[in-house]
Amino acid sequence: MVRLISVVLNVHVIDGALYRNPSIFVRSQPAADVFLFMDHFHQEGFSMIVVLKHNPNRDQLESLIAWLQDKGIIIHTSIGEAHTILGLVGDTSQLDIDLIAALDIVEDVKRVQEPYKNANRKFHPEDTVVKVGNTQIGGGNLTIMAGPCSVESEEQVVAIAKAVKASGATMLRGGAFKPRTSPYSFQGLGATGLEYLKVAREETGLPIVTELMDLSQLPLFKDVDVIQIGARNMQNFDLLKAVGRQEKPVMIKRGMSATYEEWLMSAEYVMAGGNENVILCERGIRTFESYTRNTLDLACIPVLRKLTHLPIIIDPSHATGKSWLVEPLAMGAVATGADGLQIEVHNDPAHALCDGPQSLKPEAFDALAKKLYKLHEAVKALEE
Repeated sequence: MVRLISVVLNVHVIDGALYRNPSIFVRSQPAADVFLFMDHFHQEGFSMIVVLKHNPNRDQLESLIAWLQDKGIIIHTSIGEAHTILGLVGDTSQLDIDLIAALDIVEDVKRVQEPYKNANRKFHPEDTVVKVGNTQIGGGNLTIMAGPCSVESEEQVVAIAKAVKASGATMLRGGAFKPRTSPYSFQGLGATGLEYLKVAREETGLPIVTELMDLSQLPLFKDVDVIQIGARNMQNFDLLKAVGRQEKPVMIKRGMSATYEEWLMSAEYVMAGGNENVILCERGIRTFESYTRNTLDLACIPVLRKLTHLPIIIDPSHATGKSWLVEPLAMGAVATGADGLQIEVHNDPAHALCDGPQSLKPEAFDALAKKLYKLHEAVKALEE
């Protein structure tokens, strides 16, 4: 086994090479199974570990160390019988794991901390509250976004907006631009649909949330209250960067096959651009189950509560594609601690141009909203 090497005046010898490095600390310990040290590295605040192959080339090692130091990374080195392990301290979110792993001297690279910083609760312990018009998302409130999947006419969206407001909805949802699986399906009214949404806002005072599909549409969204990034665009990084450079709140729907980390990294893109008004929306993920349109992941609520400070919205309509499942899943979301819900409401679901089977009629939404607010109060009382 390699034993501890001289640490006098920060002069170190590794594999026979003598070099001076004030930000490298060398210790000796067995490393036959490097993953036994993961907890140890985490406790010491390391954000990434780089496992080197046996007897790494000295010049390549020094080049790697110099490159990491240039990026402000502090390096702790652990030397064992079979491996040398570099424990990295600092902001490693910008480091390309694949680039490091491709080096000849590197055997493996592992993140010990999450690669997202702005969205990370560790760096922002207090819950984020996003203010939208005369309401806010988060902070103990229950936000209900309700309205049609697609805006079909001014009369339709205004009537639905008035109905959902009377039932307690705090925001109006409605699609002007619609991403559809089939090119032959209704694609939305586009800019005209946005104008109808604005009319509904004027009539009711409800802030509007609607989906942005393409960078070219962004100028049309100047008067939208919340920009929604749909599941299909969750990793459209150019779009995320663009909405990160403007100030309107952004709600990011989880991609149908996205992990929690991928979802949070999408939020990180927006926040890295300077826009911290980000909301997360779970709308179901794709699994092997075909009975429902998607599978609603309510476990995301406590998981995200632990990982991030961002508000969490649940969409039980898209999650299942069946209107009769909206109520139990909405109730479950509130009981699990969601900050709000996005629910589709249509005055004539049988003739809706988009997603009628998952839409509630106004009277059904009214009954559900009353239950949701009562349940929310009960949950708050239990937590006090």
